[in-house]
Amino acid sequence: MSRTLAEAPSRAAELPGTWRIAPVSDPSVQILLEDLVREYHERYGDSLGGAPHSARDEVERYPAHRFEAPEGTFLIYEEDGEPLTGGAFMRFDESTAEVKRVWTRADQRGRRLAAATMARLEERARELGYSRIYLTTGPAQPEAVALYLRTGYTPGFDPEHYPANQVPHPFSKNLLTPDPGAHRAGQPIDPGAVAATPASSKEQIA
Repeated sequence: MSRTLAEAPSRAAELPGTWRIAPVSDPSVQILLEDLVREYHERYGDSLGGAPHSARDEVERYPAHRFEAPEGTFLIYEEDGEPLTGGAFMRFDESTAEVKRVWTRADQRGRRLAAATMARLEERARELGYSRIYLTTGPAQPEAVALYLRTGYTPGFDPEHYPANQVPHPFSKNLLTPDPGAHRAGQPIDPGAVAATPASSKEQIA
């Protein structure tokens, strides 16, 4: 069973469609996941960092209950019943939610839907008692790096030299107070000033 989220005074609230929390089995979530499999395979193929890689195995890595309250959420945005963007988070530790599966349909990119998704996920994470967000993105996803920098996330690497390697590139964000380590567009990066992040997850691509 899914439920509709009440609108909040944010960019997300200005959109004409509907945000809702849904289980992994929901048809719209399945559309999202299948498109992520396609996109990850196009970007990474069958290997990553010299090791065998399966996009489907990555997308299906975690059991569905990890994305359900009280520890997680899967969020979908729809217009006229069509899923256009969405994402999820699960428990990383007692105070930290780990964002996963952020997606926007290819023909809808440029509307800042992914930024709206991140704002909604952060709002929901605070509702569930989390004070921090952690996430990783892969070495072939520069659009994701730009999104997280633009929305106030602190990189655990020097984004001026992305990709730094062929392993996950971490970001974090304090949900309660501004993060002094957060990168701001147009400002130079001091790698020594980057805030520490939790130990890297095994996930190769978010």
